Amino acid sequence: MTKIQKNDFIEIEFTGKANDEIFDTTNKKEAEQMNPEIDIKNIKPIVVSVGNQMLLKGFDDELEGKEIGKKYSIHILPEKAFGKRDPSMIKTIPMRVFKEKNINPVPGMALQLDNYIAKVLSVSGGRIIVDFNNPLAGKEIDYDFKITKKIEDINEKINSLQDFFFKQKFEFKIDEKNKKVIFKDEKIKPLIQMFNQKFKDMIGFDFEVEEPNTPKQR
Repeated sequence: MTKIQKNDFIEIEFTGKANDEIFDTTNKKEAEQMNPEIDIKNIKPIVVSVGNQMLLKGFDDELEGKEIGKKYSIHILPEKAFGKRDPSMIKTIPMRVFKEKNINPVPGMALQLDNYIAKVLSVSGGRIIVDFNNPLAGKEIDYDFKITKKIEDINEKINSLQDFFFKQKFEFKIDEKNKKVIFKDEKIKPLIQMFNQKFKDMIGFDFEVEEPNTPKQR
């Protein structure tokens, strides 16, 4: 049986739990149980490159050497999951900050502040104590998972990288002879410059943006 190696692209299905409660899953039924309002049409197995931090470190570290089609269960300590709780991430915020955003804070409320998901711990007069730690920080995590297949198609590999790193898909073409992946949209250029070496290490192809045609001189 072929064993999974670093940089292999795999399709994987999993369910992650903290304190026996599901917090992430690729299973439609379990996703509905976790959140009845969730849009399950987007719930499906995902494609990742092994050893390239596309999953939690403790999860990613366990994938090498695993076999396709077998079911596995792993237990991950906080250090390799969502990290330990950081007391410095618990802050006191004046009530006026919430009023400016038309928010009426109450204990237990989760909200987005400064690009973080925060939880209101207490409300006392004009002082609001808010926890900016990840809700899963400090918790031990359990995953049940199965690698369903190894991905060989380069188009599927590239699209999985786009889904993960770009959060959208851009049109591209593949130059097999020169081992290049060429994108057409100029606006993706900064992203390609940022990730080119990482992508090359993962796939073995250079990523670049097609140069626009230069008008001919008269």
